[in-house]
Amino acid sequence: MSNILTVTLNPALDLSTSAPHVVPEDKLRCAEVSRDAGGGGVNVARAIGILGGRAKAFVALAGHVGAAYRDILAGETLDPVIFDIPGDTRQSFSVIDEGTQAQYRFVMPGPRWTPELAQAAIEAIASATPAGGYVVLSGSQPPGVPVHFPTNLAPEIEERGARLILDTSGPPLHALMGVGSARNHVLRLDGGESAELAGRKLANPGEVADFAASLIDRGVAEMVVLALGPDGSVLATRAGRWHARTRDVPVRSRIGAGDSFIGAFTLALAGGALPHEALVQGCAAASAAVMSDATDLCTRADTRALAQSAELVEI
Repeated sequence: MSNILTVTLNPALDLSTSAPHVVPEDKLRCAEVSRDAGGGGVNVARAIGILGGRAKAFVALAGHVGAAYRDILAGETLDPVIFDIPGDTRQSFSVIDEGTQAQYRFVMPGPRWTPELAQAAIEAIASATPAGGYVVLSGSQPPGVPVHFPTNLAPEIEERGARLILDTSGPPLHALMGVGSARNHVLRLDGGESAELAGRKLANPGEVADFAASLIDRGVAEMVVLALGPDGSVLATRAGRWHARTRDVPVRSRIGAGDSFIGAFTLALAGGALPHEALVQGCAAASAAVMSDATDLCTRADTRALAQSAELVEI
C-alpha cells in the first residue's frame, strides 16, 4: 500500500507541439501533438514513480477532456483516485517556435467550483488519505475554491495521523499567514513567493533561513523549504536549518523542477529519512529535472548521482 497521496484540484490536459515560425494571422502548420496529464500533484506522483516509489494521485476530472486525461493516467506509474466534477477539465497548449526556440504557452480556464464541491473534495481526500502517511497538496486552485481550502483540509489529514505537505502560491498562500496554526507539516515556497511574503529580496541563505524560521514561529508549518533556484534550497525546522545544493548542471528546461523536488523530498520522508537528508534528495531531483527536455521530470540515475555529490551545510 502506498503511504503517499498527492492532490490535484486543477489538472490540465497539456498539448504541446512546434511550428517553423510563430507569427500572427498566418495558418501555422504544426508538428505532431504530444499529450500529457498536467498538474502539480500528478507531476509529484509521477516523479515518485520515476524514483522507485508509488503514490496515489487524487485528481478532479470533468467531461470529455477529463476522460482523455484519465486514459493517460492509466499508463503512468501511480494509482489514480478520480473525483468527478461537473464541466470539462481545462487544457493547456504550448507551441515552440523552431526558429527561435521560444515557447508560447496558452492555459484555458477550468470548471468553476462551488464551496459545496470544495467541501465534498475535502471529505473525499480525507477518505483516501493513508493513515500515518503523507498528503501532498500541490498546484493552483480552481476558480471558486475558497482560499482557506488548505487550512480546512489540514485538520482532516491530521485526524488520520497523516502529514500535509503544501506547495501553493497566490491568495491561498497569503491566507495561511493569518491563520495562526495552519497544521501544515511542510510548506514549500519558491524564491519569488518568499520575497513577496517577506516584503523584500532575501539576499543569502542565512536571510532565507531566518525568514523560514519566522514562518515556523508563526505556526504556518512545522518545516519550511525555500527554493533558491540554481543555489539549491534551504530547510528550516525547530531542530535546525540547512542549505543544500548540487553541482552546476546544464539547463534544458526548468519546467517540472519544483514537482520533482517535492516528489523526491516526500518519498525520502516517507521512507524514514531525516528532514535534511530529504532536502538533499529533493535538490538532486530538481537539478536532474532541469537537465531534461521540455516537461520531462527528473531521472532516477541523475538524481542518485547528484545526491551523492551534493553539498549540505547547517546554517
